[in-house]
Amino acid sequence: MSLKDWRLLIAEKRAKQLASIPKEWLLTPEELPPKEVLDEIEITNSSVEVLLQKLAAAEWSAVEVTTAFYKRATIAHQLVNCLTEIFVERALARAKEVDDYLRTNGKPIGPLHGLPISLKDQINLRACLLGYVSWINIFAERDSVLVTTLESLGAIPFVKTNVPQTLMWGETFNNVFGRTTNPHNRSLTSGGSSGGEGALIGVGSDIGGSIRIPAGFCGLYGLRPSTGRVPYTGSVNSLEGQDSIASVLGPLSNSLSAIHTFMESVDPLTVPKPWSDEEYRLINHGGGKKLCFGIMWDDGVIVPHPPIIRGLEIVKQALLKAGHSVVDWKPIKHLELVNTARKIWYAGDMEDYETVTKISGEPIVGSMLPSTLDPEGFNLGERYLGEGISAYQIWQVQKERQRLRYQYLEHWEKTAEVTGTGRPVDAIICAVAPYTAPPHGHNKITQYTTVWNALDYTALVVPITTADKALDIKKPPHEFLNLTDEDNYKSYEPETFHGAPIALQVVGRTLEEEAIIGMGEVVDTAVHSYMNNN
Repeated sequence: MSLKDWRLLIAEKRAKQLASIPKEWLLTPEELPPKEVLDEIEITNSSVEVLLQKLAAAEWSAVEVTTAFYKRATIAHQLVNCLTEIFVERALARAKEVDDYLRTNGKPIGPLHGLPISLKDQINLRACLLGYVSWINIFAERDSVLVTTLESLGAIPFVKTNVPQTLMWGETFNNVFGRTTNPHNRSLTSGGSSGGEGALIGVGSDIGGSIRIPAGFCGLYGLRPSTGRVPYTGSVNSLEGQDSIASVLGPLSNSLSAIHTFMESVDPLTVPKPWSDEEYRLINHGGGKKLCFGIMWDDGVIVPHPPIIRGLEIVKQALLKAGHSVVDWKPIKHLELVNTARKIWYAGDMEDYETVTKISGEPIVGSMLPSTLDPEGFNLGERYLGEGISAYQIWQVQKERQRLRYQYLEHWEKTAEVTGTGRPVDAIICAVAPYTAPPHGHNKITQYTTVWNALDYTALVVPITTADKALDIKKPPHEFLNLTDEDNYKSYEPETFHGAPIALQVVGRTLEEEAIIGMGEVVDTAVHSYMNNN
């Protein structure tokens, strides 16, 4: 296809997307607020618990709730550009079926009865573009396993959300749908690659931080489960066939209890290891009575900005106040782990992207910076192939990753000598990134999340507070660890980041989803109590 052809395909796709929104839900330019902080906008007004209770009791119908969420989602979309597919007729028809079931049988169809859920664009339901022009007219032959599972539980998938071209970015922009912005401040990034979910709420994916970065930047809870815990079959992806460090699906929400509800509902139907209430009650962690957390102040490579350090200090004081203990976590091999992950992905990534983009002639997006867009808002990038590596070379990288995982496990086990509980550290508390949500095009450091993908550790994002230019003043220069650390220090300006959410990760070991949600609740409760009293 010629350059003109792929631009025309984009225009047609955008027109169809706009036409799928009922006209009475559209905002005029005069009704759109300015780019400053959008504190007054709430994506949802009720918690998942309240929604499910009222839906099960037939106080609210699934059609009413789905319609209300559609209106909120389409307004949010006009503010932050978070949606890709909007299928009102399908979702409302399914909502009516759910209502009819309750009316006929006198009981909910399942634990997620009538709950609207958004899906990252790559989760097969109707279409999956991954931000590629080449896939505009490609439609899924069947829904993904997760969609089928969610619908069997009573949920109503109702929209799909924006992603960056290829998915392999920590921000969200593609030539088809454009850029998704942060709902707290549209001058800042929503993160990526689940950036549309960060600006809305629902199910995302994570191969190097793609759930946790949007959750952290947008002030949400987000869970990166271990590989295989949530069904991935039927979802489309870049780097398909690469399974050394696999992408996983997981939830994002504005409440931790919603994360719990999602995992508890989906687990029994999809994995041999069903949800364990005993593990959630922290049976393997002293019953949760006196936990020991390891605080990782930095990863030994890049020192975080002042707001992140303040967030860590808040969590430390909150946990101590709640009667738990805290030790400093000494990171080992983080740079080696991250570099190993990148070598695995880079083994054939550019050939993968080129194979798809050459169908339409669309360039591979080369930057997330707004300044790189042409007058029509397209990123023309550069089309090129990576050199790749041989099968033998990739085997050596995979062997190195296994060695590093074993060393990290040994390191964790040895912390039993310093915790005072007789157990190793129960969970690690660390940054999501060395900064809060930065301006568009400037989220270039993903190693605070990628390291846990390389280890296949469970990681949960918990929002703490917001950046404050009066409290988070720029500190004098420290002894820089490297040039990237120095650049990160220089990038901090309190005014730029003021009001952005501060969120942290609670990290456990492989398949510790229940325990990490339980310990996440301990952290969340302690922080809320501490902040309310201070």
